[in-house]
Amino acid sequence: MTVLIALAALALLMLAAYRGYSVILFAPIAALGAVLLTDPAAVAPAFTGVFMEKMVGFIKLYFPVFLLGAVFGKLIELSGFSRSIVAAAIRLLGTRQAMLVIVLVCALLTYGGVSLFVVVFAVYPFAAEMFRQSDIPKRLIPATIALGAFSFTMDALPGTPQIQNIIPSTFFNTTAWAAPWLGLIGTLFVFCSGMLYLQRQRNKAQRAGEGYGSNLRNEPETAADLALPNPWLALSPLVLVGVMNLLFTHWIPQWYGPSHTLQLPGMTAPVNSDVAKLTAIWAVQAALLVGILMVLVCAFGVIRERLAEGTKSAVGGALLAAMNTASEYGFGAVIASLPGFLVLADALRGIPNPLVNEAITVTLLAGITGSASGGMSIALAAMSDSFIAAAHAANIPLEVLHRVAAMASGGMDTLPHNGAVITLLAVTGLTHREAYKDIFGITLIKTLAVFVVIATFYATGIV
Repeated sequence: MTVLIALAALALLMLAAYRGYSVILFAPIAALGAVLLTDPAAVAPAFTGVFMEKMVGFIKLYFPVFLLGAVFGKLIELSGFSRSIVAAAIRLLGTRQAMLVIVLVCALLTYGGVSLFVVVFAVYPFAAEMFRQSDIPKRLIPATIALGAFSFTMDALPGTPQIQNIIPSTFFNTTAWAAPWLGLIGTLFVFCSGMLYLQRQRNKAQRAGEGYGSNLRNEPETAADLALPNPWLALSPLVLVGVMNLLFTHWIPQWYGPSHTLQLPGMTAPVNSDVAKLTAIWAVQAALLVGILMVLVCAFGVIRERLAEGTKSAVGGALLAAMNTASEYGFGAVIASLPGFLVLADALRGIPNPLVNEAITVTLLAGITGSASGGMSIALAAMSDSFIAAAHAANIPLEVLHRVAAMASGGMDTLPHNGAVITLLAVTGLTHREAYKDIFGITLIKTLAVFVVIATFYATGIV
């Protein structure tokens, strides 16, 4: 019964998200409804001590990233930089390659260490412009961005700095480059299968006479008569953000050390910061600030008159996206604390094959919590010792465990209630009903890729 309660809460939130209801409202309703059915006396403490604690903690850490990412994307849009790059890409590759260009741009940014959420804000103006000029349905933009940003560069490609590829290293004593050949095989499978799927959907829409669409929301606001800048200049802020992110990631620990204590004259108690855990966040924030300054310096005359309204719009989008994702984070924390969730996690231990066990456990918990990193952290914290013991008994390298765990976390995590999915749809101005079907198509490909990698390892022994 306790398992059914946890699954019912998940189903309610997924249904609400798909039907277009606010996740900010329904995430606490679904989570606390499950608590009510489990232990009525725990509703208020769970709301304040678990849901709100995790929600506020997420906003504390990540809202500046959402805000700066939204402002950066809006300035890229208003300055005409996005239209310039799109025009150059179309001249070079033709309109048939619009989806490939967007996937590659997303992949480049995420592999460079830029946050998935920042990529959504930064790339959407390019994608909207390119899809409109190529007359590709706008509803395919979210799936295209998801393939480039939420899949192979997030957890399969060896060396990716995304958190989903870092978490397993702390449990298995591995590095971000673990199982490079398996990672490359998984990358090729996801990329090729995803592009074939997107092209199939585009061709299907074209045969039906469906174009970009009309009466759409959140469309880029670049003036039609704007003189386009040089595409290399337009591309430079994106490249600069990626490069500066890597540099700040290296510099910040040198400047502050592993931890830092702040004591200002007016403070009653010092503030201690764990720099090791904050480096990635601070690096992205600093890199985005540099990117924003560069756009302002290069195109201030163009965007000056629309800067006030543009930044207001960006702030509103950032607030909505951050609150949506934070609500999801709180929901996942509440569900993970329920006895039904623990029963489900214990039942998964009975799967005999260690790699299949790990893959199913991680992807299911990521799906239930709506978070790749959250579901993987819960699974590995509870079961990594048993995974390691089973791997040693079967002579499976821990590098393989690392790669399977990372890729599995990016499998069923993108269900309708996932924070990144909701952010992506909010930024693009689309609904679950309009665009989620194709995101789910990419989700199935990501999930299948994990088992392709497992089968490849057993068939060849390659790592």
